[in-house]
This record gives sequence, structure tokens and C-alpha cells, in this order.
Amino acid sequence: MLNDLYHALDPVAFYLGPFAVRWYGLGYIVGLLLGALILLKVAKRWQIRFTLDALLTLLVAATLGIIIGARLGYVLFYGAGYYLENPLAIFDLSGGGMSFHGGLIGMLVAAWIVARLLKMPLTTLGDLIVIAAPLGICLVRITNFINGELWGATTDLPWGVVFETGGSLPRHPTQLYEAALEGLLMLAIMLVLARRRPPLPRGSYMGLFLLLYGVFRTAVEFVRQPDVQLGYLAGDWLTMGMLLSLPLVVAGVGLLVYSRKTKHPQQGMPEDPHPGAR
Repeated sequence: MLNDLYHALDPVAFYLGPFAVRWYGLGYIVGLLLGALILLKVAKRWQIRFTLDALLTLLVAATLGIIIGARLGYVLFYGAGYYLENPLAIFDLSGGGMSFHGGLIGMLVAAWIVARLLKMPLTTLGDLIVIAAPLGICLVRITNFINGELWGATTDLPWGVVFETGGSLPRHPTQLYEAALEGLLMLAIMLVLARRRPPLPRGSYMGLFLLLYGVFRTAVEFVRQPDVQLGYLAGDWLTMGMLLSLPLVVAGVGLLVYSRKTKHPQQGMPEDPHPGAR
């Protein structure tokens, strides 16, 4: 049934005149917008001041940070020297090539800049962001499935899918595994913990996000096929995705330990001394 669903889906959602609007792009857009709503709701629950202007600033910075970071991350981590010989190809996004780990770095840089602009602790802003982020991850992984990319090893399980670019044998739909683990499961965990009163100390949610993502991504990598230009980095199991996820696990544990020791409460933007002036 899953195989039939894949072959019934079109990567193009609709056309605007000569322009094709793809599910992949819509996944990013809808993920950012719905994530913004979750962020505002959590900030309100935590009684943290976070204005609409601040949200718009974060959305613009996050969009740039994710796109630039994800593309440069792919070029550096997965390019295998191709982009050194073809530097203009870096700007050709139509051919695909986005790295989650690069996008995460870009998002972190964007959050750091916005936190400084808003005079808000980075750990609080980061906690708000990572509570909403799994929804976007889920949507983008589903669109990876629709695109027929990032599939897994061959399998005889009943939910195997014959992808157009993966040969004639059924393969693990690893995109959906990631959508379920890094997306839905992480979102549920984050939303449950976000309802705590008082919320966990600053940095706790960031630490948990990094830890869980690193563990879940590494688990899926055991059945996900590595990028053909890289292959396995060691033996027949170590992939670039695993290698890049290990620092996330370490950083996540470090943040959890730090937040547990410091126990800094969540803190929003400072009050505007001149609320009528703009």
C-alpha cells in the first residue's frame, strides 16, 4: 500500500503559470509558519514576552540561516570535491542537495543574532525554537519521500517501496522513519515537556533536542543508503550522517548537564520602557 501511495504522488503540488510549486518547498514554508505558531503558544504558556515584530525578525533570519546553512553544509559535508571544480553549482538549488546538520548550524547562527537583537538569552530562544522544529523536520522528510530521495537499503518487509531512482527492488522508506522519529515522536516529547510548570531550566530543551535527534538519526542511518558519491566512510556501516550526528549527542548531553547545574529560569525579552514609541 505504501508503494502504491508513493507512485500515486507527484513531487509538484501545483503550477503557477510556468512555475512548478513543489511539495519540498512547501514543506519548508508550512513548517516555518506552523512552527512560529507553536513558538508563540509556548512563549505565552511560559509567560515570556515575545512580540510579533520579534517573531517576524526570527522568521526572516531562520529562513536565511536554514537555507544558506543547509546548502553550504551539503557542499562541505557531501560534495566530495565536486563543488571545488564547479563552484557555480553551489547556487543551483534545483539539483537538490541540502544538509540537515548544515541547516542546524545556520539556524543556530541566526538564533544567536536574533537573541542579541532582542536582548534575550540564546538558551531561552533556542528552547522555544527546538520545541517547534520537529514539525518542520517531519514535513520535509515526508516531502523527501514524495521526491523519491534519501531511501534506504533493500528490504522484503511489506512496507518496502520501489523508488524510481533506487532500482527494481523494494527499499526501506527511511524518509518516513525519520519523519516519525525525528518529527512526530520528538514533537510529542517536546510539547509534553513544554507544558511543565515551571518549564525546565534554560537550555534543557535544546540539549534534549540535540541528543534525541543525534540518536534517532544514527539509528535510521543503519538502514539508510549513504550518498553515492561518498559511500560508507568505514566498513559497511559508518556514514557521514552518523559522523555528523555524534557531536550533536555530545553537545546535547553537555547542555543537559549545564542546564541541570545552573538551573537558570526561562527569560524573555526585556520590557519596552517606551511602549508607545516605534
